[in-house]
Amino acid sequence: MKIVYFSLTGQTRRFVNKLQNVEAVEITADAPDVELTEPFLLITPSYAEETPTVSHSQDVVDPVFEFMDWGLNAAFCRGIIGTGNKNFAGIYIFTAKELSAKHQIPILYDFEFNGTPSDVAYVEKLIQRLDAGAKIKTSNNQLK
Repeated sequence: MKIVYFSLTGQTRRFVNKLQNVEAVEITADAPDVELTEPFLLITPSYAEETPTVSHSQDVVDPVFEFMDWGLNAAFCRGIIGTGNKNFAGIYIFTAKELSAKHQIPILYDFEFNGTPSDVAYVEKLIQRLDAGAKIKTSNNQLK
């Protein structure tokens, strides 16, 4: 399964580069209008702002939203993996949460920074299971 990702600081790119035998497409601010015609997983970092009454993603992740809105990309997205920093508490993986709510796509996993070896192993296994036909139970974002 293809991986599509966005990386502003390089952390997400470093994670994706650790994955074995995976075809990856990087979304950039210059080219968010790539259209896919096959299933993929989206890996996105979070850059969000929070006030006492409102939370929203910052403009720097607009290319991810533009990509998901382009053509049938959202229909081909099988799941979202969010990255972030847990020190940001309520806005941890907020961009992934916004995209999940907007497109009704499950968040399948999350990790901090550029991931640990166990994060890499989990995502590789997740990809293998999805490639083998595992179905996603959207009620609790688990594979069956």
